[in-house]
Amino acid sequence: MHLSTPQVQSALRAARAARTHVRCLATPSSSKGSFSQTLADGPSLDDFIADRVPDKVVLGNKTAPRLPSYLKTTIPKGASFAKIKKDLRGLNLHTVCEEARCPNIGDCWGGKEGMSDAEGKKAATATIMLMGDTCTRGCRFCSVKTSRTPPPLDPHEPENTAEAISRWGLGYIVLTSVDRDDLADGGAHHFAETIMKIKQKAPHILVEALTGDFAGNLEHVSLVAKSGLDVYAHNIETVEALTPFVRDRRAKFRQSLQVLEHAKKSGVRVTKTSMMLGVGENEDQIMDALRELRKSDVDVVTFGQYMRPTKRHMKVDRYVEPAEFDRWKQVAEDMGFLYVASGPLVRSSYKAGEFYIENVLRGKSVERRTKTLVADKALETETNVQS
Repeated sequence: MHLSTPQVQSALRAARAARTHVRCLATPSSSKGSFSQTLADGPSLDDFIADRVPDKVVLGNKTAPRLPSYLKTTIPKGASFAKIKKDLRGLNLHTVCEEARCPNIGDCWGGKEGMSDAEGKKAATATIMLMGDTCTRGCRFCSVKTSRTPPPLDPHEPENTAEAISRWGLGYIVLTSVDRDDLADGGAHHFAETIMKIKQKAPHILVEALTGDFAGNLEHVSLVAKSGLDVYAHNIETVEALTPFVRDRRAKFRQSLQVLEHAKKSGVRVTKTSMMLGVGENEDQIMDALRELRKSDVDVVTFGQYMRPTKRHMKVDRYVEPAEFDRWKQVAEDMGFLYVASGPLVRSSYKAGEFYIENVLRGKSVERRTKTLVADKALETETNVQS
């Protein structure tokens, strides 16, 4: 039997009218049942009225260690802080303080409390990140952007950096950089040129260079070490056993030791390194690392708490108590390190100028006291002989 077109259309309309409308979801909700069960298991209205509710409601991840109060910092402020930030934007310079989300940016850029503007600027420490803001390596603790092909170097950066630093009037500057494995020299010439220009424009400023490992090329290490800097820094970051799990696979513990040792052999007066605690290390491993650093004639070591920058980075194993940081400071000093900075908020360049200058002044004070004691002893001996 053949139906005409009007009959077909009439039949379709009748079928649509008879069909019951049902709302369908593309993906059934899996949370509806569990949410309803949570409500049913929780306190009722009568419980709230009768004040029979839990004293504390815990939200979020209950297994992760909580951030202690001594690791919480204040919002950065101050005249020195504002001026440094303004100058950086005007000259298109990058700082590791901002890129790595350092919790101490207000302290380092603001100098000491109670100082005049001039004194605050001299005590302030700014850490300039050279060669852009994109690194060719991907360490699991670092929040700096990564890429295999970062933008080319800015040929004006050494001049701009030196100009900015001379205008600030800071007493101590830290230069660091992203790793540039895409460059033949790892950026060593660019680094050295920046240091030389700073010393030309402001020879009174102390310069610390916090470098990468230059892929283990010691000639490039020498190039930077002989550029006129005051402190050569390179961070081992963690103990030897944890290096493959914390740092990029191209960064090696023994290679870092060679960099520090070769910098000292190249004529650098002070070498420096830094270790993070709270990433899973134990006491024996820390002691072994300190012994290896002393063998490499490293002068300064700093200890600080690892802080997870984002959820994409490795987790904090534990938060180290301030008393333990104090103990490691004493241990390192007893081993013969020239200077040790140790504390939960200490970073490789945290208030570096303040620490360095105070330590030098303290050293001079001790030297003066020693000379006075020797002179007094000699006078006493001479008096006893005469009598």
